[in-house]
Amino acid sequence: MTDLLLREDMENSRDARFKSVAAQLGHSFDGDIRVGGHYAPVVQHGTEVYISGQVPRVDQTVVVTGRVGADVTLPQAQTAAKICVMRGLALLRQTLGSLDQIERMLRMTVYVQCSQDFTELSEVADGASDVLHVILGEAGVHTRTSVGVFQLPKNASVELDLVAAAKTIAG
Repeated sequence: MTDLLLREDMENSRDARFKSVAAQLGHSFDGDIRVGGHYAPVVQHGTEVYISGQVPRVDQTVVVTGRVGADVTLPQAQTAAKICVMRGLALLRQTLGSLDQIERMLRMTVYVQCSQDFTELSEVADGASDVLHVILGEAGVHTRTSVGVFQLPKNASVELDLVAAAKTIAG
């Protein structure tokens, strides 16, 4: 996915690239992003924007569930990570008005519900990192931590959170 999109879409706006990735994933990320508890999905402090943990939920359904390395394959987990990061980008787009308002992606933490012997955590996270690079270009390069965990909300296979720097303070 990455090479194809980089060649064809790098001249388009980030919002256009976002829609292109969504189409390739076969999901829409327009409309409200459902919140699963009593917290803010987005907090902006100055130009830093924090995105709460996102699971691979599309509409009302968590589309990739179970343990990676047991119930879920690496490619399925990478797809889950892509959906999670698209949800985070959708929240950024709603907050900032456009993904073109992102100065830089600063940080991403990826949590992988996995079997005891699964060690390809970074490879799972690469699915999300690739999407950030495709959509944001060099501004999508970020620091990252990937962690294997016993359990995630709604039995999701992957959850991630983001920190971005905005060009301006959203009003």
